[in-house]
Amino acid sequence: MGLLNIFSKPSPAVQRLPRGSLTVDRHGQVVATTISSTCPTAVVQAIGTEVLRLFHQAREAQMPLAELNLHFASLQITAREMRGGAVIFLKPKDPFNLMPQT
Repeated sequence: MGLLNIFSKPSPAVQRLPRGSLTVDRHGQVVATTISSTCPTAVVQAIGTEVLRLFHQAREAQMPLAELNLHFASLQITAREMRGGAVIFLKPKDPFNLMPQT
């Protein structure tokens, strides 16, 4: 599937990007999450599965990763490997967020 295909839909609808963190075990099951329940469970599960797949492929290539940082135009994904599982942080980027005035 790939990380880029997770958010693509045949008929796209405007929705909020997920924000928060999730922990997945070595089997790809979500153990804990702080992501809102309005985000579909399938999307959260797919993100966890793809991140674990990236860590697994790096190990197979004999280039084990401890941390992974992915920067998309509107979303930043940071993941840390944890004994086969991972903790994943999702942070949407808001280009319209104005700096607070003092």
